[in-house]
Amino acid sequence: MTGNQYLLFFLLFFLSFAACSDVEDEIILKPNGKAANSAELSAGSSTVFMSGINAYDTPAPWVTGDLNARFLRGDALYDNPRTSDQSDPLQGGLGPLYAGFSCGSCHNNAGRTYPSLFASGGSGRGFSSHLVYITRQNGSFFRNYGRVLHDQSIVGVQAEGKLAASFTEETFSFPDGEKYSLQTPHYKITEWYADSVAPEDLIIDVHIPLRHVGMGQIMALDHDELRRLAAQSNYPEYGISGRLSIISERNRQYVGTGGNKAHHADLTVELGFSSDLGVTNDRYPLEVCEGQSQNLGYSHYGIQITTREMEDVDLYMSALGVPARRNVNNQAVKRGEENFFRARCQLCHATTLHTRQDAPVLLNGTRLPWLANQTIHPYSDFLLHDMGKGLDNHVRTGSAYSYEWRTTPLWGIGLQAKVNGHTRFLHDGRARNLVEAIMWHDGEGAVSRELFRRMSKQERDDLIIFLNSL
Repeated sequence: MTGNQYLLFFLLFFLSFAACSDVEDEIILKPNGKAANSAELSAGSSTVFMSGINAYDTPAPWVTGDLNARFLRGDALYDNPRTSDQSDPLQGGLGPLYAGFSCGSCHNNAGRTYPSLFASGGSGRGFSSHLVYITRQNGSFFRNYGRVLHDQSIVGVQAEGKLAASFTEETFSFPDGEKYSLQTPHYKITEWYADSVAPEDLIIDVHIPLRHVGMGQIMALDHDELRRLAAQSNYPEYGISGRLSIISERNRQYVGTGGNKAHHADLTVELGFSSDLGVTNDRYPLEVCEGQSQNLGYSHYGIQITTREMEDVDLYMSALGVPARRNVNNQAVKRGEENFFRARCQLCHATTLHTRQDAPVLLNGTRLPWLANQTIHPYSDFLLHDMGKGLDNHVRTGSAYSYEWRTTPLWGIGLQAKVNGHTRFLHDGRARNLVEAIMWHDGEGAVSRELFRRMSKQERDDLIIFLNSL
């Protein structure tokens, strides 16, 4: 080749490589036909421009053809109520003990159903939209009970127990005089199935549902990037030092990114059907009531949902779109974003991460290449942080100590009120709004809480406006 031919060859090679690999240069159009800017694209090519009741429950734009048919099947299996009719191959198998009657009963519109914890003062009679974990003070389980207290049951079977919740409230003031209140929950168990448990030996840990926003991206996160974040996430001047969650499952070690304690390495579809709904499957073939004398006779029905069906649910959750950021050019939103950084919130709520280059694999082998190699804005580092005594749940979960919690992803948080009709936040919903959620921060979150507390009312309001734009 001549020199000019070599130059032309390398130019063409560079252009073809850039065209194939630089996904961030892809132009994504909004419904109005205008190109979206990078600040709006919460989840790269999985971003959806929705801001109504279906903002969490809309497929990503790449869900088409056969993939869409499977998405819809998974959506139906997620939402349709299960029944105790063992002969129904699609919706049977509920119970005999359970917490919710479908995934959607707790995750309405793929969000957070208003918890019966507050609607009913504890366990509802028709379903429970929270999970109750019980352990002994030494961390072991009680005879006749596992870790989850199943507070609902089918006709003819007694639930394991019922949760009763009460709250004490304390009022505080910001330096400028504006008042806010914090509610502290108090729990007890009544109507025990078997032996009553002495309160002094009982730890009760209550969790409300997670928002199923960006679950596919969370499972596709670049773990090397998270390891680098953990190595660099040490800010002694602010008392912040996040750490990676390492969990052991099926004789292997994984990086945990799912759940309030980053204690899951997958979407736990199989576990959810078994423990939450009482539906047996290949991974969990035993009824959750196995060994309880009142429920003998329920173990002979066999597998009640197939792995293929559960993978469709896995696909549905992984392929949900993430709502785009809104009002990014609004001046109050811009001021609020500046205040977010002034309060050092970004040291834990990392604004930008990436998914890994290899395509995530679902539980039955399906690959989703559309989730690979994406720039995303979850506003989380997915690391464990000490959140102080006030949020200590007194239970070690996986590698997380009782006072440690995974940084909550903030994407889509401003749409929860539209999707689910409430603004209950934190793991147990004790915060009734975003201000209360911030003021519950302690431990490594204390610096942000104090910087927020010292802001003027206008500055605090702008920061909340920014959070509601996510």
